[in-house]
Amino acid sequence: MESSGNDAVTTAPGRVTAMLDAVERGALALACVGLCGMAVVQGWQVFARYVLNASPSWTEPVALLCMSTTMMLGAACGVRAQRHFGFFILVEASRAPLRRVLLVFSSLVAAAMGGLLLNWGVLLAAQNLDYPAAGAPLPQGVTYLPMCVGGVLITVFALEKLWRPPVPGAER
Repeated sequence: MESSGNDAVTTAPGRVTAMLDAVERGALALACVGLCGMAVVQGWQVFARYVLNASPSWTEPVALLCMSTTMMLGAACGVRAQRHFGFFILVEASRAPLRRVLLVFSSLVAAAMGGLLLNWGVLLAAQNLDYPAAGAPLPQGVTYLPMCVGGVLITVFALEKLWRPPVPGAER
C-alpha cells in the first residue's frame, strides 16, 4: 500500500511531542542531578569547615551553578506541565472562546519571558567568559549558561502549547 504525503504531516506533531517529552525528561533529570549536587557540595562545605577546619573555596560557585541549573530546568519543566504562574481562576471561570484567548496570552507571556532569559543569559555569559569565577577553576560566564538553556526550553515549551491540541475535557 502506498502512503500519501499526509502521513508525514499527521505524524510530525507526534514526533515533535515525543522529542519534547524526551527533552523534558532529560531536563528534569539534570535538575535532579543539580539538586543532589548542590546538597552534596553544601554538605562537603559544612563538613570541611567545621570538622576539618579547612573551608574549600570552590564550593560556593559550584553550589550556585547547581542551584541555577536546578531552578532554570525545573522552571522549564513547570512551563511544559502547565504548573507555572497563570490566570487559572479566570481561565476556569471563562467560557471556551475566552479561555482559549487567555491560554494563548499566557503561553505568549511565558515564551516572551523565556526569550528574555535567553537574551540576558547570552549577554551575561559572553561578557563574563574572560573572568575567572571566585574560588573555582571556571570562567564566571559559565554560571549564566543554565539561564540560556532554561530560556530556550521555556520558550519552546510555551510555544508548543500554541500548536498542541487542547487537552480533552479542558473546553466547556
